[in-house]
Amino acid sequence: MYREHTRVVQIGDRKIGGGNPILIQSMTNTKTEDVKATVAQILELERAGCEIIRCTVPTEAAARAIGEIKKQIHIPLVADIHFDYRMAIAAMENGADKIRINPGNIGSAEKVKAVVDAAKERNIPIRVGVNSGSLEKNLVEKYGGVTAEGIVESALDKVRMIEEFDYRNLVISIKSSDVLMCVKAHELLADKTDYPLHVGITESGTVQSGNIKSAIGLALILNQGIGDTIRVSLTGNPVEEIKSAKLILRTLGLRKGGIEVVSCPTCGRTQIDLIGLATKVEKLVEDYPLDIKVAVMGCAVNGPGEAREADLGVAGGIGEGLLIKKGEIIRKVPEEQLLSALKEELDNWTGEE
Repeated sequence: MYREHTRVVQIGDRKIGGGNPILIQSMTNTKTEDVKATVAQILELERAGCEIIRCTVPTEAAARAIGEIKKQIHIPLVADIHFDYRMAIAAMENGADKIRINPGNIGSAEKVKAVVDAAKERNIPIRVGVNSGSLEKNLVEKYGGVTAEGIVESALDKVRMIEEFDYRNLVISIKSSDVLMCVKAHELLADKTDYPLHVGITESGTVQSGNIKSAIGLALILNQGIGDTIRVSLTGNPVEEIKSAKLILRTLGLRKGGIEVVSCPTCGRTQIDLIGLATKVEKLVEDYPLDIKVAVMGCAVNGPGEAREADLGVAGGIGEGLLIKKGEIIRKVPEEQLLSALKEELDNWTGEE
């Protein structure tokens, strides 16, 4: 089901599905019971652009902490629940905007019903999550291993468990660390349901390997019109997840805003510290809510031409660089002043030059 036609689900003050913008999620890696640390991390994620945050709720203390955390943050909070249905109910009682469960590990039908009843009473959406690593033995046997078909069947079985209790305020997530399996599973699922889909490549790895796997997988899925909200799962600071998710969405043309930095690969012609400069420019532009392109080029062969295609650009020379705006060279700048010159132009940017 293309995202324009999925059901609309309200999560706190945000909406996903039905053609609404694809929202970016992350998950805290603090102890949820530590309210101060968890709030600090969420606020940092908010500043980076996180729009929905998920926290694990393994204990009663964590469930109680949800209420205190909610008072100090500004984005919807999802409670991540495994095994103990009572934690799902407690999290909702303490203000969780959404819960994430796998009904298969919650327990009996009565326990699932208790969770659904609590969600129904408060109209809190339930994200039904299934990972390839926890696929049921009978489905592994049926399909001769862990397969996309098995993941989809498992997810739809869990959805039906909740639908039997007359509740359809649902989001589905199906994840695998196998990128192509994950892509195929989403293609299959999108043809079988109109619930909004949360998309991600689970256990994708460290910042370097995880970014590559996530970019490939998410691009293949999102570019087909599938997916209503995403998480880039990385082993590292969750702020990196937000940066990567924003870049993936912008690259696919699914989100505007934020400065795009383009820079050339270094070669023997490079006369300035291009690697250091490009890294500093990427860091610098994070603080500007501008929808422009900034080019950082290393030599006089292709640099000036490439930089002219950007809104702002630098083309390096021997110990200096050309500062280019809207295709016009505006001045030469010593190498050590290039970053400050770019900052000055960004500070005074109106888009009307």
